[in-house]
Amino acid sequence: MLALDNPIRGYAWGSHTVIAHLQGRPTPTEEPEAELWIGAHPSAPSRLPDGSSLADVIAAAPERVLGAPTVARFGPRLPFLLKVLAAAEPLSLQAHPTLAQARAGFAAGDPNYVDANHKPELLVAIEPMAALCGFRDPLVSADRIAALAIPDLAPVVALLRRGDLREAVGTLLSWPEDQRHELIGTVAKGARLLPGPDADVVELLAAKYPQDLGVLVSLLLNHVTLQPGEAIWMPAGNLHAYLHGAGVEIMAASDNVLRGGLTPKRVDVAELLRVVRFEVLDSPLFPAVESEPGQAVWAVPVPDFALHRIAVAGDPVTLTVAGPRTLLCLGGTVTVADDAGSVTLTGGRAAFSGAADGDLHVTGDGDLYLATVGALTE
Repeated sequence: MLALDNPIRGYAWGSHTVIAHLQGRPTPTEEPEAELWIGAHPSAPSRLPDGSSLADVIAAAPERVLGAPTVARFGPRLPFLLKVLAAAEPLSLQAHPTLAQARAGFAAGDPNYVDANHKPELLVAIEPMAALCGFRDPLVSADRIAALAIPDLAPVVALLRRGDLREAVGTLLSWPEDQRHELIGTVAKGARLLPGPDADVVELLAAKYPQDLGVLVSLLLNHVTLQPGEAIWMPAGNLHAYLHGAGVEIMAASDNVLRGGLTPKRVDVAELLRVVRFEVLDSPLFPAVESEPGQAVWAVPVPDFALHRIAVAGDPVTLTVAGPRTLLCLGGTVTVADDAGSVTLTGGRAAFSGAADGDLHVTGDGDLYLATVGALTE
């Protein structure tokens, strides 16, 4: 059992309170803290008390640390990355490629692809989390845009009434640059005509990005506010954006992101349109399955990862989860032991247990998340 020291990424949209409060540090922090990374991603690996990285530990003995089945499937690397994500402002409108798309794009030297891996994601809210996730019924979206009463948007409304999500998104994201500011200004003024959360989302995004057509694309997506413990699943091709809030996020270990807007970063509309799945998502929520009393698992339909939540309440808990295990305490105090030793964790602290280190034995009183590989069968 290895105690981990985990890097914090300070992106501009991050919170000045969430991660620091979780770890018991003074708030507000001087700089924004957006993501706590827990894993072996080469750009920011977790470190051990001796200064070595988790990536170093894996490289020294991959089959012992990861297990032979994991190495056979993914190679000598940890295939998942666990995070705490804390958003004070909206993130970019984005989607992620399939594994085949990522491999082809990376091999071709396409600058959109920084590695050859896909990046499916699951996020579990730890405080209310507002997000856009997947396409809703295009007829509903057509009604929302029509309610703005902007003649220039009539062709988009017609496309949505025909169910042509691809062409509607492409039309919006390809809007002439010199007309965007005026259009978004008009949309922002008309937002009060929209019902419920649609008005709030448009006003929020238009204030932050007054020339970005992602503001209008938001009206094509499901608006969801997750309550603590609820999750959304974002497979390849799912168009999404986090708006504000915090959660535990797990993903395949990749940095491949195709952005369509709501960001000053690189946007490639053509490539985004190629990877997005233009399908209606009836519900973006992804429920957990209770495995035992006080234990739940989000078993997503990819082999790269699964996420478990364990409520530890005095009685010892034994976990027989196989493969490499990353553990994150979200509150309270828990001690986790394996055949190699034990680590005591408090809020925002994490540990790692190798595949060869046996069952996990947990004591204490707290909220524990455990990440490992998913089912390794096709």
